Amino acid sequence: MQTTAPEAATSPHLPVRSGWLDRRREEIIEPDLPIVDPHHHLVDRPETGRYLLPELLADTGSGHNITATVYLEWLSMYRAQGPVELRPVGEVEFANGVAAMAARGTYGNTRVCAGIVGHADLTLGAPVEKVLQAMIEAGGGRFRGIRFITATHSDQAAWGSAVIRPEGLLMNPKVREGFARLAPLGLSFDAWMYHTQLDELVDLARAFPDTQIVLDHVGGPVGLGPYAGKRDEVFAAWSARIRELATCPNVHIKLGGLGMRMFGFTHHLGELPPNSEELATAWRPYIETCIAAFGPERAMFESNFPVDKGSCSYHVLWNALKRIAAGCSAAEKTALFWGTATKFYLLG
Repeated sequence: MQTTAPEAATSPHLPVRSGWLDRRREEIIEPDLPIVDPHHHLVDRPETGRYLLPELLADTGSGHNITATVYLEWLSMYRAQGPVELRPVGEVEFANGVAAMAARGTYGNTRVCAGIVGHADLTLGAPVEKVLQAMIEAGGGRFRGIRFITATHSDQAAWGSAVIRPEGLLMNPKVREGFARLAPLGLSFDAWMYHTQLDELVDLARAFPDTQIVLDHVGGPVGLGPYAGKRDEVFAAWSARIRELATCPNVHIKLGGLGMRMFGFTHHLGELPPNSEELATAWRPYIETCIAAFGPERAMFESNFPVDKGSCSYHVLWNALKRIAAGCSAAEKTALFWGTATKFYLLG
């Protein structure tokens, strides 16, 4: 995803500036440490730019030992025709095709898209099972579950998001009727919401204890709009909800996404890109809170690329995460960098 366009106030994502990113190079910390990147996208849209296999491989090949990746839906590559509810199956077909290309070994040893997470409209209720079955078939053994984004806030236009979703989606009986179809099919659920909505996920997790859930991007503590300048207040509210959510044994958490605009950090405004020490200092309180609550066995580092690429480069991001984990034991590092993701997404 390459662009030199100025930051658009109406965009939820920061623009990727390759020339700016190239001004920061670092020696790779612990280059042999195996990493499974459990959260990245592939996309080619006018409003986001292009980030496909060549761009991903340039990042995963920048020095860290990325052994496998998990593809996350991004409303991309849908079928152009057919029933509307089945059009998202096209994204799974696309990701599986990329995985098949990478599996040949022609492009290196990284198992790209070894796991695939798609999108299915849970508001369909029980009939969503037809969509899930189609995705299982399209995934070639790699389809692992869905993400159904519920992130919404009345003031979210302040951080550039124009997608307004209904409030309380996870409490909707029809959504829960659809959600109930996941566990019997052996499928997991990726949740993405803002910190103000985490109580809904607690309720959902307790209602469906047999469904494996992972919360994306440390649970979305917002730092813009009405929350600008209130980082301590937001942190207190967010961390209390994180600790409560961690009491649900079927919930895991992804440690990353902090390079997104909505978190309110300003690394993208610097003359030079941030170094890994700067990122580690800013992100450490959130990541360490999550690890303390969930434990390494239910926490996994993520890149969230290319979205986070607006703030830093891939090799610097993973250096920052390694700095944060520097005090962990070897077993804890194994879990955080690849073990938890491998187990959750059944990567083998």
